[in-house]
Amino acid sequence: MFQTFGPEDFLSSRCIWVNGPVIVGAGPSGLAVGAGLKNQGVPFIILERANCIASLWQKKTYNRLKLHLPKKFCQLPNFPFPEDFPEYPTKFQFISYLESYAKHFDINPHFNETVQSAKYDETFGLWRVKTISTGGPNAIGVEYICRWLVVATGENAEKVAPEFEGLQDFGGHVTHACDYKSGQSYSGERVLVVGCGNSGMEVSLDLCNHNANPSMVVRSSVHVLPREVFGKSTFELAVSMMKWLPLWLVDKIMLILAHLILGNTEKYGLKRPCMGPLELKNTAGKTPVLDIGALDKIRSGEIKIVPGIKKFSRGRVELVNGQTLEVDSVILATGYRSNVPSWLKDDELFSEEGIPKKPFPNGWKGKSGVYAVGFTRRGLSGASSDAICVAHDIAKCWKEETKHKKTSMDPRHRRCISHF
Repeated sequence: MFQTFGPEDFLSSRCIWVNGPVIVGAGPSGLAVGAGLKNQGVPFIILERANCIASLWQKKTYNRLKLHLPKKFCQLPNFPFPEDFPEYPTKFQFISYLESYAKHFDINPHFNETVQSAKYDETFGLWRVKTISTGGPNAIGVEYICRWLVVATGENAEKVAPEFEGLQDFGGHVTHACDYKSGQSYSGERVLVVGCGNSGMEVSLDLCNHNANPSMVVRSSVHVLPREVFGKSTFELAVSMMKWLPLWLVDKIMLILAHLILGNTEKYGLKRPCMGPLELKNTAGKTPVLDIGALDKIRSGEIKIVPGIKKFSRGRVELVNGQTLEVDSVILATGYRSNVPSWLKDDELFSEEGIPKKPFPNGWKGKSGVYAVGFTRRGLSGASSDAICVAHDIAKCWKEETKHKKTSMDPRHRRCISHF
């Protein structure tokens, strides 16, 4: 069942039997599943390629970031936010909350372990998860053998950085939004921000606040909504209306309210899609922008809206309308993608894009004991919903199997270390 190691590899490779699920990813999704399993008494391990929990939040986000939705929609199962946290916690408060969550449920991930592959062995009915552990002085190959696999790496595991003609000749500073922390180092510069989603808008706003001169590339249509409507969260209002009204009507109401509060955004170069914001989110996963101040800067001209990019040259960018801009730096706010297809082998749960084929709320469970958490395109509330389902389902199976079978190792497994 297991790969054969040569004498030179034997001391640097390990095989570990896990009497429970292996969870890949120690972000909010993985932690939420772990907490649910802890409450049910089910053993598990969490594998995390970084050296900390929630590495996307800790290492790949800008300093001014706050949760876009009220905290009650972002808390993980069985552990509310502290009462003294604001309605929209900061990035640093959210990280503190996640660390408290892991401590409260005594969750201790295996850090610095990168999953190379995960494959289901049909002969034995088990998952083989191969990793490279870099936590010590030497890299170690580890193979985990388990009955259940939880994929919790999320929709945003890898940055998307499109190629542009001439970018290698640009000469200025080029970075992805995942490496952007603050506009302080861009003061006085002409900065091209590529992308007009929530990240592009907030990076542009932050640049303005640090006396930079941003131009934001808006290549396609985008929905911009107020974060709050008459003092109430726009998201909360939409959720409330959807209990009673069809989605198309909620979309129509939201756009009317957005027009009343924000005015006509199209005259500033922000053309709205034909499809409503909620329908677009559900069908294409495209999140509407919740405005927190960028629109005022666009109206005043402090953030300039420009069309798509044709090509770069030394210190310049030529746009598709023939206009040429002189630019000092470029920030790619071009989003993220799932990395599941690069390591999960022979699985029918995920599409080629690394997203579950079945839409929410039915995409959390596949065949052969594989599960998905954090791929709902519904943020932290969707991840929590899936985590509850996954933990409950695994706990039910685990208890049935341990009740009817004595835990035993097949003779072929004897070279494995039992983790529990």
